[in-house]
Amino acid sequence: MKNYSRLNFFKVAAGAVVALPLTRSVHAMPAGVKATKSLKLGIIGLDTSHSTAFTKTLNAADASADYHGHKVVAAYPKGTTDIESAAKRIAPYTEEVKKLGVIIVNSIQELLALVDAVFLETNDGRLHLQQAKEVILAGKPLFIDKPLATSLRDGMAIIDLAAERKVPVFSSSSLRFMSSVQHVVKGKIGKVIGADTYSPATTEKTHPDFFWYGIHGVELLYTAMGTGCKEVRRVTSGDTDIVTGIWNDGRIGSFRGTRSGTHDYGGTVYGEKANQTLGPFEGYNALLAEILKFFETGIVPVSAAETLEILAFMEAAAVSKARKGKPVSIESIMHKAKNKLK
Repeated sequence: MKNYSRLNFFKVAAGAVVALPLTRSVHAMPAGVKATKSLKLGIIGLDTSHSTAFTKTLNAADASADYHGHKVVAAYPKGTTDIESAAKRIAPYTEEVKKLGVIIVNSIQELLALVDAVFLETNDGRLHLQQAKEVILAGKPLFIDKPLATSLRDGMAIIDLAAERKVPVFSSSSLRFMSSVQHVVKGKIGKVIGADTYSPATTEKTHPDFFWYGIHGVELLYTAMGTGCKEVRRVTSGDTDIVTGIWNDGRIGSFRGTRSGTHDYGGTVYGEKANQTLGPFEGYNALLAEILKFFETGIVPVSAAETLEILAFMEAAAVSKARKGKPVSIESIMHKAKNKLK
């Protein structure tokens, strides 16, 4: 079993999980990939709109000079096989990116021979571990679209392998980089004393409930609050879930997941100096800019500790639901996942 304290994840001391300081970088960029070099980028999975959105932006004839000439040059289209809403996108999205000059390949290995870095965009998070392994073993910097994986155990396995191979990897929702959220991250409202966030939490039978869509609002909560949640409770009624987390320092944060009403994202962060309303959603370009910066430098904008605790929070919420709203410790969820890695 991995020693996660060594990887800046969590340290178990006196029976409690303590969040370690977040680091901006865990791995150095592979030699030869520099900010001044135009990168050849590859996409795995043409079953999500993110794939076409990123390609249209980067491969446009009038693409911004801020993108340093980086282009998507190849794509491996195969993603999910049994999620109908995603599988039906593969054929039309393949045609879209071909028109933008992207080569369609028949395997991930063929893709890896053509590119410097990879977007893993497969809509089906169950496939992320196996697909990520191929990229990491090839030594290519890797962005994994949310969720990192569909279980904390698989997420740990991805991070473990990346650490062993010294390959930079990160995962994120685009909501993290909304300007209103970054206003909080940059300290404009002072110390965060609490937060309430919301997002759609529609479900997909192949995925644990929040891992499909609720992760958006959970990631908003963590972007504001940071790591260190110790206990989670969930209340479910009809089309609404409310999950409340208590942090080690006594702060409280909550996530409201909805399956009816307006399809929207946002929340409120409570700070020492002011409160900040989150939203509206501003599209994918802010996330894309962070991904490209990551590909150029190898500096991860979201720590492994935070990404893994987001997965643990969602698993704890599922357990709390099964236990009729009883509190579930993040520590217990982390230990269970670590034991599965043995």
